[in-house]
Amino acid sequence: MNTMTDFSALAPREEVSSAEAPSVVTFAAGQMLYALPVERVQEILDLRPIAPLPNAPAHLLGLCDVRGAGVPVVDLRSLLGLPPIEDTGHSRILVTWIGGPEERHVVGIKTERVIEVTTLDEGRMQQMSSADMLNWTDTAVLGIGKRNGAFVTLLDIDRLMDPARLTVFAEARQGLV
Repeated sequence: MNTMTDFSALAPREEVSSAEAPSVVTFAAGQMLYALPVERVQEILDLRPIAPLPNAPAHLLGLCDVRGAGVPVVDLRSLLGLPPIEDTGHSRILVTWIGGPEERHVVGIKTERVIEVTTLDEGRMQQMSSADMLNWTDTAVLGIGKRNGAFVTLLDIDRLMDPARLTVFAEARQGLV
């Protein structure tokens, strides 16, 4: 019996060169490193009081004051399905924006710690396809790179904060789906 094997899945994945790989802000959740393109981060804040909102989903911590404006703050660990932990002196709020050029919304992301503003090792990022993610369709991953030899997951902030995704996520966590 003659069986043909498709080895195309073993071909090298497309990588973005240093001219295309963005500068990133790296931050941690658990033992993993994550990043956002630097142009999506407006500022990095020390932790500050967050006013809770009634009946808010678990990932929405509340509002914090950023230059007189109430900015919603979400918990990165919750969005990633990780258990909560106590804040430390390294905890920070990344003030970022979601949406497009026509309509932007400012949102804060509470992280365990911000590492640095940098580029990925060798300026390369491996873009992720659905095949790479084993048909995992609820991904908010733009790509994977390395920094000092450790894997860094570049997040798609718009997909991570998509209201439809967050509703399904919140319902699943409450056991409604």
